[in-house]
Amino acid sequence: MKFSAIFLASVLGGAAAFAPTQLTTKSSSIASSKADLEELAIAANPLVKFYDPLNLAEADFWGRGNEATIGFLRHAEIKHGRVAMAAFVGYCVHSNFHFPWAQTLAGDMPPSLELSPEAQWDAIPGAAKWQIFTVISALELWDECGGGALPHYMEGRKPGQYPSFENFRNDVHPVLDLYDPFGFFKKMSDEQKERRLVIELNNGRLAMIGIMGFLAADAVDGSVPALNGIAKHYDGNVMIPFSDNFSYFS
Repeated sequence: MKFSAIFLASVLGGAAAFAPTQLTTKSSSIASSKADLEELAIAANPLVKFYDPLNLAEADFWGRGNEATIGFLRHAEIKHGRVAMAAFVGYCVHSNFHFPWAQTLAGDMPPSLELSPEAQWDAIPGAAKWQIFTVISALELWDECGGGALPHYMEGRKPGQYPSFENFRNDVHPVLDLYDPFGFFKKMSDEQKERRLVIELNNGRLAMIGIMGFLAADAVDGSVPALNGIAKHYDGNVMIPFSDNFSYFS
């Protein structure tokens, strides 16, 4: 895994700035006011602290009020951080490991490691891409409806709390929850939960920087000096995920 090892070494020096401090007495982590965001910002990064150049913490999206707006922004950041963490790990895996089993019913093997992860995505069949996007859409819909049990994240749900699949398990088909599927963390204290939320927030922010660094290095040679000699040039457009199959923008 020399790809990931070299990159991780390059960012290790800055990772200390993301070391969390103890967040004070809050059991919900709703962060429904600017003061809550300022407290969370200090806990997440005492060096940078609260940074909001666009003044979004005082905005009112869609006339829903400031608390609902903050709920939307907090949920969006946590969600994007989780996606970025998955993307970062996936990029490292697909840069270094070739899965030994067929990826289609026709027996086609996964794309070669000689391709960059972006080019590997282009090389997989369109039907496989649609399967992935269908699952993502279903997960997004379940999140938006709160799993039929939780309020919307703009109406009081804790930002980042993904609904349980309990209703789906009971009425449709057995499926494990995304978070803590085996109930290992049910007895965690509120303080432990708060600390883990801050850690996840920082990891997500760092992963967003990391995955964008990968994409930039592959798209523009030399744009990320730490990845010179490692990045594989990609001529496509990562913002058009179906460009190899069809595109309205080409």
